[in-house]
Amino acid sequence: MQKEKEQTFKSGFVAVVGRPNVGKSTFLNRVLKQKVAIMSDKAQTTRNKIQGVITDNDSQTVFIDTPGIHKPKHELGKFMTDLALGTLNEVDMVMFMTPADEKIGPGDRFIIERLKRVKKPVFLVINKIDLIKKDELMEVVANFKKEHEFDGVIPISAVSGENIETLLEVVKENLEEGPQFYPTDFITDHPERFIISELIREKVLHLTHEEVPHSVAVVIDEIHRDHDQENLINVAATVIVERKSQKGILIGKQGKMLKEIGTLARKDIVNLLGTKIYLELWVKVQKDWRNKKVHLTDFGYSNKEY
Repeated sequence: MQKEKEQTFKSGFVAVVGRPNVGKSTFLNRVLKQKVAIMSDKAQTTRNKIQGVITDNDSQTVFIDTPGIHKPKHELGKFMTDLALGTLNEVDMVMFMTPADEKIGPGDRFIIERLKRVKKPVFLVINKIDLIKKDELMEVVANFKKEHEFDGVIPISAVSGENIETLLEVVKENLEEGPQFYPTDFITDHPERFIISELIREKVLHLTHEEVPHSVAVVIDEIHRDHDQENLINVAATVIVERKSQKGILIGKQGKMLKEIGTLARKDIVNLLGTKIYLELWVKVQKDWRNKKVHLTDFGYSNKEY
């Protein structure tokens, strides 16, 4: 009796790159069916690489959500852009994401020039197709094809989920034989304290305006299970800002703003940890921290592990 051929396991790392605010984090959360990356309509929301892992019977795909590539205005911006561009050399496949409702611009062309040097497959992912008409999509595709010969073009809507399954099929088809890097139930490589800090920062992004959201970092000071209540976890965090005026805005009149940030963040942290949470927030001024490498490292923005 002939022995059945053993099924080949495929795996690989896929970078998702693009300008700020094109929907990369929304896409990652959609394919993972779980929130691991924070979302906001503010540019440069994502500051670190975030890995999301999808595993099935015969494959494992590791998506890497990267910071939006932009012209840096400070050391933090330089770290973010360098991190995103550096990822291009570390992966097996690249998904270049761009919004369907915006014309191709200098930012896209800058990224495309970098993509021309990549030796691995590069796919154009046109996101937000729910915002345009079908005939307009053809024009968007044609314009990008003039700029670069992509290995494929995949129109999607990360918000509605349209064509996401097709994208996943294309990725799987282009994976090569390889090992299973992470356990089957593994979703993200980031520790809980990183995700908690990001969930808090997300609420600041939603509730504040102008320069305040971009001037904020969140540091988790402590996470521990309550001695008296087993199902309660205590979380203490510090929100870092650059100026006293920003501290005043974040705290708000009679502490109202900070309380609202805490209330909204606590709901997401409860969903993440599946237990009751006591969240304590503090606000601290660290002048011009985005331009000081020592502070960037302290607050988790370095090439070392968080």
